[in-house]
Amino acid sequence: MMKIRQIFHKWMLQEDLNFLLTNRIPRITLTRFMGWWSQIRHPWVVKSSMAVWRMFSDLDLSDAKHQKFDSLHDCFTRELLPGARVVNPDPAFMTSPCDAIVGACGTISQGQVFQAKGFPYQLQTLLGTSERCQHWPSTLEGGSYLTLRLTSSMYHRFHAPDQVHLQHVTYISGDTWNVNPVALKRVQELFCKNERAVLHMTTQEGVPFLVVPVAAVLVASMRLHAVDVLLNLRYKGPNELPCDATYFKGQEMGWFEHGSTILIFVPPGFACAQGIAPGERIRMGQALLKKPA
Repeated sequence: MMKIRQIFHKWMLQEDLNFLLTNRIPRITLTRFMGWWSQIRHPWVVKSSMAVWRMFSDLDLSDAKHQKFDSLHDCFTRELLPGARVVNPDPAFMTSPCDAIVGACGTISQGQVFQAKGFPYQLQTLLGTSERCQHWPSTLEGGSYLTLRLTSSMYHRFHAPDQVHLQHVTYISGDTWNVNPVALKRVQELFCKNERAVLHMTTQEGVPFLVVPVAAVLVASMRLHAVDVLLNLRYKGPNELPCDATYFKGQEMGWFEHGSTILIFVPPGFACAQGIAPGERIRMGQALLKKPA
């Protein structure tokens, strides 16, 4: 199995092949099929699917709360053993909301951020045309952005990065492009094309910031505890979802059905914590951003 995985990874490192296999496919149809397949509760389906999944990824269930799953969906959205993640208690830091690989990060300049080197996009384009989102580019100008990519084998639940208040959710339907580094270097404004949810939030000090979960191929479904609907490709609205939810630091906010990306946007004064840099693997609860003094 290890040899097969190594051969597969070698093939996937060939960017043209990687892009072809993960994007030049009927993305939405395949994503809907995967949503249906993952819900099948049959031991043969689950066992064979997980065997294939392990063959092509570094799936590690050693810290999962349960070791047996009735469906692939149950494994994708698995909970962890108590204490499997330690949330940094220092109030001077916001913590990572998820397990992830750090992608592009930097300063928001003239409303522009980057998905990869040489591939910029406008924050307003990501946030859409909603009146609720029009003030954010000016509010966040000069601040920082972070891209956190969740792979298929990672823990898929996301948590509050601080003691926060979730005031509103803007849901934006869209495509399901793969969000891996190969696609981010080829598809202009990729995050602005995919399905996403804009979470309007404030810290306990009243500082406004955004968390934007972005769905991807085979995912396109996310659950937020603060709203009573499943946000996916079949969801038809409304797009504006008022919320009034308060979370303590590290409290679970929701999950992806498979794996994707979370974008974080904070106003000026924040700085990346030590060790936070593109390519680094981080865990939920790890110090992510130092808050303004």
